[in-house]
Amino acid sequence: MKHTFLFAAAIAALSPLSAQAQTMSSSPVVSAGNTLLSVAAEGKSTRTPDLAVFNAGVTTQATTAGAALTENAQRMSAVIASLRKAGIAERDIQTSNLSVNPVYGQPKRLPDGSMEQQDPIIIGYQATNQVSVRQRKLDSYGKVIDTLVANGANQVNGPSFQIDNSDAAMDEARIEAMKKARMRADLYAKAVGLRVVRVLTISENAGWSPPQPQVMFARADMASAPKSSPVAAGELEMTVTVNVSYELGQ
Repeated sequence: MKHTFLFAAAIAALSPLSAQAQTMSSSPVVSAGNTLLSVAAEGKSTRTPDLAVFNAGVTTQATTAGAALTENAQRMSAVIASLRKAGIAERDIQTSNLSVNPVYGQPKRLPDGSMEQQDPIIIGYQATNQVSVRQRKLDSYGKVIDTLVANGANQVNGPSFQIDNSDAAMDEARIEAMKKARMRADLYAKAVGLRVVRVLTISENAGWSPPQPQVMFARADMASAPKSSPVAAGELEMTVTVNVSYELGQ
């Protein structure tokens, strides 16, 4: 019985050490006499956007919430119908905002110049309905905006230019980043009289930098907008930063 107890105690004592050993082994380990080098490098690639995302909608105001929402629904139905007629697919039209909010009157100014102290008074209601739209034919983007304006839209914001499938462009940036990382590793190794033995770890941070979205129109007199709104898509820049650890040795 005594031997059984001692054996169990020994196993219990070794368990934390075993777990600790597993944790320590997850870090990069270099051979005796070798050196650990960590470098960061950035790779880039550019593409012409093939997708424009923008928001379009209608804001209406009336004395009652029901009246504001009814008018809004009628005008928004015309806006959505115009999007479909312009060739925008159903899957590329998605409601992004539907709200009804009170409109408060301004306090009155008293003869002495001060403002009348009173609880806010609701003088009407404002209804807003917006959809997020993905425009895939960029050469038609300006015409689509003009069509929306002509059919009652009084809020159009965007665009945010994107790439529908960025995998190939991101891979190009990754390859460039890894080449730069290896060149720097070789440079450091040569400077200290060593060579790169192997890669130990690789991690990345990736993303793209699209042109900043701009407000196209946001006013009540949108019927006076130009008949062909100019749009410049420019280029998107895909960026990948890699962090690579190398083992250096003789």
